[in-house]
Amino acid sequence: MNRWRLLRLGMGVLMVTLLLLALDRLFPLPSTPRYSPIVLAADGSVLHAFLNPTQKWRMKTELTEITPALQQAIINKEDRYFRYHFGVNPVAIVQAAGRNLFRTGRTTGASTITMQVARLLEPKERTFGNKLKEMLRAVQLEVHYSKAEILQLYLNLVPYGGNIEGVKSAALLYFQQPPDYLSLAQTVTLAIIPNQPRVLVLGKNNALILAERNRWLRQFQSQRLFPDQDIEDAINEPLEVQRHAAPTLAPHLARRLVTQYPGQPIIRSTLRRSPQAKAEDLTRNYVRRLRELGISQAAVLVLNNRTRAVEAYVGSADFGDAASAGQVDGVRAVRSPGSTLKPFLYALAVDKGIVTPKLKLPDVPTNFSGFRPENFDKSCAGEVTVERALTYSLNIPAVRVLAEVGVPAFTDKLRAAGFRSVAKVAPRLGLSTILGGCGATLEELTGLYAALADGGRYAPPSLVLNQGPKPTKDKSPATNTSLTSPAAAFLITDILAQRTRPDLPMGYQNSRHLPKIAWKTGTSYGRRDAWSIGYNQDYTIGVWVGNFNGQGSPALTGADVASPLLFDLFNALAYNSPNRWAVPPATLDFRLVCAETGLVPGEHCPNQLIDYYLPGTSSARRCEHQKEALVSADGAVAYCRACVPATGFRRQLFPNLLPEVLAFREAQGLPSSRLPPHNPTCRLVRADDGAGTALAITSPLDHAEYVLDRHDKQQMLLSCAAGSEVRQVYWYVNDRFLRAAAATERVFFRPPSGTVKISCADDHGRNVDIQLQVAEL
Repeated sequence: MNRWRLLRLGMGVLMVTLLLLALDRLFPLPSTPRYSPIVLAADGSVLHAFLNPTQKWRMKTELTEITPALQQAIINKEDRYFRYHFGVNPVAIVQAAGRNLFRTGRTTGASTITMQVARLLEPKERTFGNKLKEMLRAVQLEVHYSKAEILQLYLNLVPYGGNIEGVKSAALLYFQQPPDYLSLAQTVTLAIIPNQPRVLVLGKNNALILAERNRWLRQFQSQRLFPDQDIEDAINEPLEVQRHAAPTLAPHLARRLVTQYPGQPIIRSTLRRSPQAKAEDLTRNYVRRLRELGISQAAVLVLNNRTRAVEAYVGSADFGDAASAGQVDGVRAVRSPGSTLKPFLYALAVDKGIVTPKLKLPDVPTNFSGFRPENFDKSCAGEVTVERALTYSLNIPAVRVLAEVGVPAFTDKLRAAGFRSVAKVAPRLGLSTILGGCGATLEELTGLYAALADGGRYAPPSLVLNQGPKPTKDKSPATNTSLTSPAAAFLITDILAQRTRPDLPMGYQNSRHLPKIAWKTGTSYGRRDAWSIGYNQDYTIGVWVGNFNGQGSPALTGADVASPLLFDLFNALAYNSPNRWAVPPATLDFRLVCAETGLVPGEHCPNQLIDYYLPGTSSARRCEHQKEALVSADGAVAYCRACVPATGFRRQLFPNLLPEVLAFREAQGLPSSRLPPHNPTCRLVRADDGAGTALAITSPLDHAEYVLDRHDKQQMLLSCAAGSEVRQVYWYVNDRFLRAAAATERVFFRPPSGTVKISCADDHGRNVDIQLQVAEL
């Protein structure tokens, strides 16, 4: 019999359990509250807060922010037996029913904290039926959540008047502190307001709130809830409070992160509050001084080289400046990078053994298969060292180096460094890439320079801390990608740290406030973008200045406009950083090179200097900047080995310049010495024993199309680049002789229509042909 009773009891319990589970499924708990997204700094302070979708300030209070003082104040005031009941307090219900029935004492509803959470999750009119539903929901909440989580929900939902809900929102908007930084007096103040949020309005009824606060503090003292001294200090603390605006630092990054992590109430960024505030203030004040020059915007990114954490992110000078499109994020805007990619190109050339710092490169007008770059100042120097070409940001030597490195090899490295716009159009990019002919963002360029600061190791900039996996739409390249060798990165850093250079802003030549950094400037075509990016051992800072509408300005250059802000940022953010600097890696060594060419000294190199090089990688080509020739005693003719007389000749050294360099020097009227004409009585084929220099037509362009006006007497220029031994050249048009001319003479003629073949032969038997199309309109 007892067995049947136990069985029936067990079946009853099972049926009740199944019924409760079914009811739980049929009447699920309300969805969790929709919080105001907030973006935190690296130290946990709030950088930026947004209204939630219902236009309320409801910032999520984390469990760690609920201090013991806050817990004790809330529980003792609202629900002393919160930790012991199952959502409903039967004793409190009986007591409340008695008071309400016999109308003795204050009328109450016996609501527990859990019941208040149920009501706040589902606001309803206060009726007996709704009170019963609250009780049921309270029990359901106790089943699903722990006591700590229920208290957290309560503190996130309690009203504080207007559109402010939750302890954290009230703490930030009224006291400008998170809940765990509040004093006891401030904590108790926030504990008493939710019961009367329309009466106890902070900033309006402070005197009333102060009296109510102190009354509760005395009550807590009588309950021995807090030490007497803490109570006395809290009572004596004045209440001078008003509503403040929500934090709005880093608005561009905040919007970016909220978009990337939808539904996340709290996003922990890598930004540091102090550097961010300083960077915003410096940028805003600096651009204000530039407005009269037609410049309205700037963007700044500060990167920690060791962690790759972004510590300051300024998307524009003023987010609220609608007239200048202040809401555009200049850190992510794709712009022309100007000359800012040159350091990376030279680093790759170092790794390929193509260049060393003292190597001399031609800096003369050059035609690269139809592309004729010009230097920024429209002038040429003839020949320059690699370090001078980089510090003076010369365009022609950079294009020449890119032609040797190869555009695909260069763009592949940029793609590995996260250059997304380059990745999209890489097959269509050409030699103009190094002069800003591609797109890049401030974020991409700053990350690239951080790699140079870290020995060539690239890692993508980090924006968040422990936020979980990044969204698929924001994929970044793999970390720890080696873009250049440590040796190449050091050499480029050593060059960029030189202070004797034309892009040093006015007034900084003898300034004590010039930071110890390596930096590079850039200016895009049409002076639409000004860049300055610099780094030391600790930080890399990128600066862009310009207009978001693309409008140029005569004053918009990297040196004059972007670098002063860069220097101000380094002085403000890293002035007291250790004065450490990069040291040469063990893979670098020194060697003597010829001062005239930067190559390994040859037979005729009396002037030598020391240069860095990479053993086993750097070119070991010997210098031949001077060529020995056999000439007559009067220097009128030159002899080959076959026709040299027994006596009456001498050996003489002649400059062995590239034809284009020689032609440039002669065109500029600079001293130059050509090899005398070959002995006219020599009957043998002359090829200078294989030492002759190739002949090249520099004008017109091969495979180019020219359109001439049939009614105008337009003529076409013929010019060539020949070796120093060449005295005369012979021009042919469509295989018909045109005329003879000196090697440096400019010849003009009127070409026929259609396909035109132009040939040039020199007095040493060399010949070159080109073809072009000519049309007459």
